[in-house]
Amino acid sequence: MGLERPLMEAWYMDDSAEDQRMPHHRNPPEYVSLKKLAELGILHWVLDADNYETDPDLKHIRKERGYSYEDFVDVSPEALPNYETKIKNFYEEHIHTDEEIRYCLDGSGYFDVRDPEDRWIRIWVHKGDMIVLPAGCYHRFSLDANNYLKAMRLFVGEPIWTPYNRPQDEHPVRKEYINLFLKPHLDKSDLSLATQNAETV
Repeated sequence: MGLERPLMEAWYMDDSAEDQRMPHHRNPPEYVSLKKLAELGILHWVLDADNYETDPDLKHIRKERGYSYEDFVDVSPEALPNYETKIKNFYEEHIHTDEEIRYCLDGSGYFDVRDPEDRWIRIWVHKGDMIVLPAGCYHRFSLDANNYLKAMRLFVGEPIWTPYNRPQDEHPVRKEYINLFLKPHLDKSDLSLATQNAETV
C-alpha cells in the first residue's frame, strides 16, 4: 500500500540543547528501524499526498480504523496564529488519551518518542508520510530547519485536543501503553541480563 519513495527515517537523539529544529544525531548516528517503531505501537504509511481527496489507500485506512473526522493545519511562522506559543507547547513532552494521527501533505518535521529505556527517538516525516502515535505514548513535535509542515489531522469521532504533560505515569492510558508496548521489551531486557550474568558465573 502506498507509493515508492525513501522510507521514513528515525534515529536516537543526542543530549544537545542546540536548536530543536536541527537533526540531533548521535555521533556516530544510531538509526532506528520501522520494525522497532512498530514494536512501540507506532504505525506508518506512505501515501499519495497530491491526491489525498481521492486516494483509495487513504480511504481504506480511514474506514478500517474508524477515522471519521479530519481537519488541516499549516505549521509555519506565517500561517499559524500564536506561532511561538504553539510551537513551544508542541515541544512539551506529553501524552493523549487517543491516538495522534498526522498525515503530512507538504513540508517536513520531527515527532520525538521515548523508547523503553526512556531515550528519545526522533522520527523525520515528509510529504506523503502518515504516522499514528498510540494513546499513552510520550511524545513531542518540532518543525525541522525548513520551518513548514502542512498536515491532515484525523480522529475517531469528535476531536479531543487535550495534552497531558509529563509526568503522567499513573494515568490509566499511560499504564495501558506501558503494559502493551514497553513492558514486553523491559521483560526481555531483564531476561537477557539475567542470562548474561548466569553465563559469567
